[in-house]
Amino acid sequence: MKFAIFSAVLLAVLGSVSAYAQSEVYLCVDDRGNKEYKNTGGTKGCKRVELPGITTIEAPRARPAAAPTAVAKTAASEGFPKVDSTTQKARDNDRRQILADELKNEEQKLAALKKDYNNGEPERQGGERNYAKYQERVGSMKTDLERTEKNVDALKREIANLK
Repeated sequence: MKFAIFSAVLLAVLGSVSAYAQSEVYLCVDDRGNKEYKNTGGTKGCKRVELPGITTIEAPRARPAAAPTAVAKTAASEGFPKVDSTTQKARDNDRRQILADELKNEEQKLAALKKDYNNGEPERQGGERNYAKYQERVGSMKTDLERTEKNVDALKREIANLK
């Protein structure tokens, strides 16, 4: 345990040393054996810690950004994959069908949840003699209901955005 704390403190000190490269670090041990790192060593039980030098490397210079037309030409000239219109239409139709199926499922789920929720007053179950358990289940049902409503709205928006 002490070693883990010592390692964490040492890493913190080494990390802070990079910000204050000119400062000195002292390891101080009190009467109970607790170790503490300080930037002053004037108290009893403190010894200066020799830390390795800091190595810095310059970042490479940034290249100027290419013009958008050059990027488009590069992508087209390198054989960037293109999809013919019939394939794309088939993919769009598949996507529309998948979204429609998901919407149908979410709407069915929403209808079932609304029925069970019963406007915030669902029927109590046998194991819910404690009112807090009942309230917890009602809260969970409300959360599920809201999430499903958001899913239905999102799916409707997605379908509306299709070409």
